[in-house]
Amino acid sequence: MADIDLNLLLALDALLAERSVTAAAHRLDLSVSAMSRTLKRLRKVTGDPLLVRAGRGLVPTPHALALRERVQGLTQEVRTVLSPPRERLQLATLAQTFTLRANESFVQLLAAPLVAAVAKVAPRVQLRFVAKPDKAPAPLREGRIDLEIGVVDDAAPELRTQALFHDRWVGLVRRGHPLLAVPTITANDLTRYRHAVAAPGGRVSRVADEALDALGLVREVGVVVPGFPDAMRMAAASELVAVVPHSCLGHAMIGEDASAHGVEHFELPLALPGFTISAIWHPRLDADPAQRWLRGLVSELCRRAYPAH
Repeated sequence: MADIDLNLLLALDALLAERSVTAAAHRLDLSVSAMSRTLKRLRKVTGDPLLVRAGRGLVPTPHALALRERVQGLTQEVRTVLSPPRERLQLATLAQTFTLRANESFVQLLAAPLVAAVAKVAPRVQLRFVAKPDKAPAPLREGRIDLEIGVVDDAAPELRTQALFHDRWVGLVRRGHPLLAVPTITANDLTRYRHAVAAPGGRVSRVADEALDALGLVREVGVVVPGFPDAMRMAAASELVAVVPHSCLGHAMIGEDASAHGVEHFELPLALPGFTISAIWHPRLDADPAQRWLRGLVSELCRRAYPAH
């Protein structure tokens, strides 16, 4: 198999169609001498003269005539296989399941709008959201996940990424919380109340602790919960303070905001770095029309939901 040269097939197709070394060379954008050498190679590998002199032209041998139709079909197949797909994506009849891995916050806020947007144009498509216990790349590599939504961090180098929106940290308390009565909330004010801390994937978020440490301050943790939505619920029902991504507060697309759940947010008196939420996928899905459509839809929804973050 290592000795097979598909260029010979293309050359044989041109020679049998043109019955002229010069015309075949022009058709394949080769020099006449290069095509003459290729004809010699073809004669050697097939064991047949293929084209023989007849007056001032060339005529095919019986073996060449027998090959003509097969060679033409094989050449067309090769060109089709080695060309981009020409079929247009038919969303109305697309029946496919897409598996997305995202944290609870993303699922809570964007899953419903995404499902609705998909259903409008591709009613037979199914979206499957799976939990995100970690950022292991194996499910993407093995095809168990089509698309991941999250912070890139140290993603495997072969994975493709696309920034969706920039996020930042905010403080959150119940409506009427004493902290909201402070004219200007300071870092010291934050440490006067216990905190509800999220631990996505089992890892406690320490971004606020590190900023407080730099100021010589320590906050007291009242409860550790699995995700940011859980921390929001705890803050809504107690005196606890939560530090959550701004995107957790809701967005206009689904007509809600944090105040609708009995909580109020405030800008943190801490220098916390922002972060970018991205779409992550395996390169083998780069050119797939259905996958490109889904990624484009997710990107558009995020731009509309979080336009200036």
